[in-house]
Amino acid sequence: MTAVGSQAVISRSRSTEIESLVPSLSSKSSLGFGNSIAFDRQKTKTSSGSNLRSNRLMPIKAMENSKTAFANGKADAVELNSNGKASIESNGFSGNYRQMANIGKSTNIVWHKCYVEKVDRQDLLQQRGCVIWITGLSGSGKSTLASALSKGLHVRGKLTYVLDGDNVRHGLCRDLSFKAEDRAENIRRVGEVAKLFADAGVICIASLISPYRRDRDACRALLPEGDFIEVFMDVPLQVCEQRDPKGLYKLARAGKIKGFTGIDDPYEAPLNCEIAMRQKGSECDTPCEMAEKVIAFLEENGYLRA
Repeated sequence: MTAVGSQAVISRSRSTEIESLVPSLSSKSSLGFGNSIAFDRQKTKTSSGSNLRSNRLMPIKAMENSKTAFANGKADAVELNSNGKASIESNGFSGNYRQMANIGKSTNIVWHKCYVEKVDRQDLLQQRGCVIWITGLSGSGKSTLASALSKGLHVRGKLTYVLDGDNVRHGLCRDLSFKAEDRAENIRRVGEVAKLFADAGVICIASLISPYRRDRDACRALLPEGDFIEVFMDVPLQVCEQRDPKGLYKLARAGKIKGFTGIDDPYEAPLNCEIAMRQKGSECDTPCEMAEKVIAFLEENGYLRA
């Protein structure tokens, strides 16, 4: 090893020595048909006797399930067996292959499995990935609760991410209006992103009005049983209108905003939410108190441990 300035550079001979420790990939191990690989980190002795922590490539058989055969630019049409696989032989390819799928407007796609799965990520984070979906009228305190909840979990060493209804419209959903069909698409997109966060082992906090019950139920259906936790901010319309933190109710009453939830567009309250934050009269829990209620639910149901 030679030093250049403040940087260390591996000499050519040393580099060759290291490369000899890593099994080379044959031309048959191309993406899609060769063995998938993963890094097996372990100490290896070089010819000079020094210890070197190398990344030795080892075949991972489980990853071979991601193979697909093509014929004339199209995947072979096959019938799946009980394991979701099919054995095919065509155009020189044979073996167990996954069938191509058409989903929505996406055609000829295949789900590729990853060696590191949700359970591994949860074990790393020491928590269970889930979606906490906070719904309610504008001014009911959704964003306030989401922020307090994220802080309360953060100080406990838990990883969270907040998907706020206004924030996602700055980028992910900036092309959508507040018409019914666009609201449905807005919720669908947020639901799909929240599902990815949960799969990553993160506690995802989604804070949106999400006025339509069918859209929230569709998001619930995206996740495994129990991983969608619906929190209903059960605050009367008159209270929300009195608060009016953004001045939107005033604009809606003046006819300057059309299709505003609670005024000229309906809000469908949850029928079977996991948690309800009810306000009676002028009595209202503080954001921290509401956050503690949600955290208590998470603790009781095992979400704060792997």
